Amino acid sequence: MNDEHSQTALMAAVARAAHLTVDREPLIFKDTLAHALLGDRAEELVGYHRAYGEHLILSGVRAQVTTRSRYTERRLAELTGGGVRQYVILGAGLDTFAHRSPLADRVTVFEVDHPATQRWKRGLLTAAGVASQDGPVFVETDFETDDLVERLIAQGFDPAEPALVSWLGVSMYLTAQAIGTTLTAVGRLAPGSELVMEYALSPALCDETATAFGQMAMAAAAERGEPWLSFFAPEELSAMLAEHGLTVIEHVGQREVADPESWRNNEKLLPPENCRLVRSVVPVTAPTA
Repeated sequence: MNDEHSQTALMAAVARAAHLTVDREPLIFKDTLAHALLGDRAEELVGYHRAYGEHLILSGVRAQVTTRSRYTERRLAELTGGGVRQYVILGAGLDTFAHRSPLADRVTVFEVDHPATQRWKRGLLTAAGVASQDGPVFVETDFETDDLVERLIAQGFDPAEPALVSWLGVSMYLTAQAIGTTLTAVGRLAPGSELVMEYALSPALCDETATAFGQMAMAAAAERGEPWLSFFAPEELSAMLAEHGLTVIEHVGQREVADPESWRNNEKLLPPENCRLVRSVVPVTAPTA
């Protein structure tokens, strides 16, 4: 990506914005700020979803980005009830949680991303008239080379306190080595910390719809200079997480996240299921006798 902002982050924000107007209630997830953040391009970009919203790639992206956000923010709500007060968003892109959710008042939000993407986002927030003084803590990093924990601590993160770490729409663009580096960092966090990670399913495990969606999505990403690099079978990723000190709680498919009524009322909103979510935890070590 170098000095350019992430095009995949832009497309994810467009899909979240479009979900509010293209799809029917009950909606999977309501990002009430995404449209404003898109600024002058909002109508043009969301218009593609209005005109061609039943196309597999557009419908699939809306299902993908809304289900992963719903799952993660629902889990955050549960954890804040138990006292968790730190929320780390890896590869935050144009995530709007810190500016729209009532939960943001209960946690310190750390948005971790490439410096170019964060500069771009700050400009969009300013243009949209969104106040930034009570917003997230921006943590500039390069997932391939930087020490994530050191970067977080330098910005006020407390490594002695548990956190929820969200890692959505990122791992498929990284090498296995870079993924391992980040998992090592997460495994060093305080016991009770959780990671929600989205990952691309191994092509051999995808059905016909997932394969078709994946091929189109990967081709589009590659054209933008952001090729998909990593794919996992669930058991393979579980083993990798365990190697880095994380205990898997569950793997979740997109269709499992939303209420059945959402899918019934939106027959063309197809969860492509070429990506899944895995939730894992830094285990609490039992005291020795």
